[in-house]
Amino acid sequence: MAYQSVLLKLSGEALGAGGGKALRADAIDVIAGQIREVVKTGARMAVVVGGGNILRGAEISDTVSVRATADQMGMLATMINGLALMDGLERNDCDARLMSAVSAHQICEPFIRRRALRHQDKGRVIVLAGGTGNPFFTTDTTAALRASELGCDVMLKGTKVDGVYDKDPVKHSDAQRFTTLSYAEVLEKNLRVMDLTAITMCMDNALPICVFDVMKEGNLGRVVAGEHIGTTVVARS
Repeated sequence: MAYQSVLLKLSGEALGAGGGKALRADAIDVIAGQIREVVKTGARMAVVVGGGNILRGAEISDTVSVRATADQMGMLATMINGLALMDGLERNDCDARLMSAVSAHQICEPFIRRRALRHQDKGRVIVLAGGTGNPFFTTDTTAALRASELGCDVMLKGTKVDGVYDKDPVKHSDAQRFTTLSYAEVLEKNLRVMDLTAITMCMDNALPICVFDVMKEGNLGRVVAGEHIGTTVVARS
């Protein structure tokens, strides 16, 4: 495999995959089955889950008056998704542990770097929830932080879109997909691959990013094997 240690960032929406439901077993199974096949190769897997299919802290400012409280609600949403993904992984014969930056000892382990690495040594997938444990930070930033902490070779952003485009491909039929971008180009073009903090952290740690369609069966394994799928963000394009 081209990458031996991988962090996969999953949007919450990927666990629902449309249909008007926050969580769908078939969507979770598609992702879990691909993770299982990657783990079988001996690669180390960590997964950071978002919570947008349930609640986004930034989007409920008209309901919750304090931004920090809204963000904490979003962290709890990621924990729900983390439980669902862990269950899906175990349903697909893949050993997994849910770890969170927010303390909830009855349902998950606290994120401790050395403990996470030990789980990976034993072939377990670590599912990371609770964001960074702090308000005002996105799960994209969490993914960049955890990938750096765990010494990952690459950060994969699994979405329902097959890469990064110059404009919304749903609204514009002439949208062009980038195959490779530099960190600087992402920032200059404001392409919103991830938030600025996440991109800057990846740039500072020379951590490549690959944005790809995780709902297409087998794509995760192809990316980890080194096949060029989606859009790759590196130091120089």
